[in-house]
Amino acid sequence: MKIYTVFVEPKTSGNIGFLARTMKNFGLKKLVLINPCKLENDAYYQAMHARELVQDAMIYDTLEEFIEDKKITSIVGTTGTAGGSYNIKRIPITPDELGKTMHVNGNIALLFGREGDGLNNQEIEQCDILVTIPTSDEYPIMNITHAAAIIFYEIFKNKKSYPIDDMDISSYDDKKVLTNLTNEIISKLDYPEHKEKQVKIIVKRIIGRAFIAGRESQTLRGTLKRINTRIKNKTHEE
Repeated sequence: MKIYTVFVEPKTSGNIGFLARTMKNFGLKKLVLINPCKLENDAYYQAMHARELVQDAMIYDTLEEFIEDKKITSIVGTTGTAGGSYNIKRIPITPDELGKTMHVNGNIALLFGREGDGLNNQEIEQCDILVTIPTSDEYPIMNITHAAAIIFYEIFKNKKSYPIDDMDISSYDDKKVLTNLTNEIISKLDYPEHKEKQVKIIVKRIIGRAFIAGRESQTLRGTLKRINTRIKNKTHEE
């Protein structure tokens, strides 16, 4: 399993250094910066003994470019604004639940949004999983590095060998095919437009949270193709 810590459009280089320092505390080594501010000396100063993470940071202009380049299997977004039954896009899990699920091979992107603004709606929709930290209603939004430390700790403490050796998680392309097939089926079910969009988001999140194994993905893809074909044939008969 490779975990990429992705800082989307950081506004201050000092926070980049603080994030690198927090990463090293928990053994994470792959820092990605999306359209970052200029790296000043304070990034290296605040990183302390994690300066090499700042030095070796991978920089991309867009999130999409990074996802495609590294063949990301699962995208985990962080948010301080949790949703619920009436905000499907922002239904999250806790850091503890996240840590317990991350025991399979694959390239995982852990997204942290802009200081103050977080991830935007478009970036949230790209995520397979959302994670949020339960906090006081009086002051719910945490500093990015404080939030990162909690999430990194939960991932770190749950690290262990998966019970099945060399179990491969489905690739980013595999999951994209599953999502596209499911979306094609959903589009044929005569949902109202707003409902159709919600259902598609729900299915995407379910696929993301499942960390589907490669063979499971192949089997599910074949089943979805058969369902799609049956629907097409039934439509033609009518």
